Amino acid sequence: MDMKQLFPLILLFFILFLAVSSVSADDDKSYTIDQAFIDLTVASNGLLHVDEQFDYTFKGTYNGVYRDIPLKSGESIDNIKVSAIGAYPVLKQSEENGQKHLKIFLYADEAHTKKIHDCSVSVFISYDMKNVVTLFNDVGALQYKIWGDEWDVGVGSVITSITLPGNKNNTYFLNPGEYTVNKNSNGTTITAETTSIPRGEIYEALILMPLSDFKDATYAKHVNEDGKDNILKNLNDSISSRNFWNTTYLILGLLSILSPIGAIFTYLKYGREPKVDYDGIYERELPSNDSPEIINALIDNKDSIGKPNMKGFQASIMNLIDRGALRMETQENMDSEEKILLIDFNNVDNADLSLSEKSLVNALYPFAENEILNLSSLNDKLSSQHNAKSFQEDYNTWADHVKKESSSKRSEYFDDRGSTLISAIGFLGLAFGVVIAILGFLTELGNGYISILGGGFLIVFSLALMFVPEDIFGRWTKEGRLFYLKWSNFKKFLKDNSLIKEHPPESIVIWKKYLIYGTALGVADNVFKSMKMHVPDISDYDDGIFLYHYYGGYYVFSQAFKTSESAANPSSGSGGFGGFGGGSGGGGGGAF
Repeated sequence: MDMKQLFPLILLFFILFLAVSSVSADDDKSYTIDQAFIDLTVASNGLLHVDEQFDYTFKGTYNGVYRDIPLKSGESIDNIKVSAIGAYPVLKQSEENGQKHLKIFLYADEAHTKKIHDCSVSVFISYDMKNVVTLFNDVGALQYKIWGDEWDVGVGSVITSITLPGNKNNTYFLNPGEYTVNKNSNGTTITAETTSIPRGEIYEALILMPLSDFKDATYAKHVNEDGKDNILKNLNDSISSRNFWNTTYLILGLLSILSPIGAIFTYLKYGREPKVDYDGIYERELPSNDSPEIINALIDNKDSIGKPNMKGFQASIMNLIDRGALRMETQENMDSEEKILLIDFNNVDNADLSLSEKSLVNALYPFAENEILNLSSLNDKLSSQHNAKSFQEDYNTWADHVKKESSSKRSEYFDDRGSTLISAIGFLGLAFGVVIAILGFLTELGNGYISILGGGFLIVFSLALMFVPEDIFGRWTKEGRLFYLKWSNFKKFLKDNSLIKEHPPESIVIWKKYLIYGTALGVADNVFKSMKMHVPDISDYDDGIFLYHYYGGYYVFSQAFKTSESAANPSSGSGGFGGFGGGSGGGGGGAF
């Protein structure tokens, strides 16, 4: 089963893997609020009494916890009391910028000498609030955030009890409704239980009560206007708006699946290869008369069909040696027993060269001295940034020429509509994924996380599409498929020593062709190993192509090319080293 057949299975596995996988982090120090109990009591005089219980689980060592209680204009808080089970609390409180700040130190011992560590603690806070209950001309109202949006962490669940001054004609609303799992009212008391509430979300109660339930309401806020109709209108508008945006974020998140659906559709329509009448197992002869650099561009580079790589560059050098345009010579190395490889350019002017071959010569010639290029010194010369950039520019020129020379066959042999479409899907998906992920992060609505997950999935999937080989979503035409299969089977023949052993070439000329095209297809080492087994005294053949391989020309040139890439695009290791702020480590922190 080849890659084309495996791809739909790989794509499906990738989608399922991203859909069900999650990442968890196990920090050395962390805490959770497993449960919260909030009891509210509305007195007939308008005073609101609040009892809070927070069940913490601490991992690591902590000093304590804090509680911030916002106060609107005219509101006040009194009679604050704190206690705990599982620790010894000490309260410090302050008020600034319209907020009451409670800092509760928790100790593991009664003497207050040991910090809490790896334990569970229940913290109890009680207080009275004035001017929170509002009395309009037609209704009494309490709108209170049972759980606020400024907590550092979410909560496992919130259990609420609200006691009202009367037991008739009370109306209550708990929002957002999706967090409520149980609720009940017996007239005087409202109870509710929530699911987990994530960080940044609120849970709020709105209660409308008859004015007759309030007597001498000195601790309530009085507003001389009717309020009920306006309150209900604002409530309905808020719920409608929330539902709209929750639905929007859900849709945005789900839209991310359109990208893999589009990829699957593209593959099914444009990626499946046509059937051809060919059942060959291998090819012994060159399937076509194309130059080695053209074969390299069309067959070896699946990421961008028609664009050659360094193997094609070396194969072209060998082809020019074989044709006599370049001459390969050796010279004794006075410092070691290894031979020095030399390329002689003296015959180039008399050769009939294509544009790509001329650009190849132009890339190498500047490093020659007296028409002779010493391959052994090429690596040192390309370590210079100036030389490396010049070589890389000439190499890119060569690659562009080869791409143009192969363009007619690519157009005839390869249908790139699928690969072009998938590139568009990848780029658009990446942009859309970034947008919907950012929108998810910016909202506090519950479905924002779906938008974040959908955006994250789309970003990863789109990036993956950009690195998929071109022939996965593109496909060969019938003529191109036959061309591809024959050259692939020729590569298979060159790679398999047992096949060459059964059908050895009849002449040295054929061996040279094998070496040249084996280099273009990335299997030159296999060919040379087979040749050493089948051709006795190969070192006696004074032939440039054999000399090139026998004395490691392929390796020398590959190393020189890597050196040029590094030198042309240097990355400084010094950075800000030695300067202010350039040292290792650092960072920041916080918490209590």
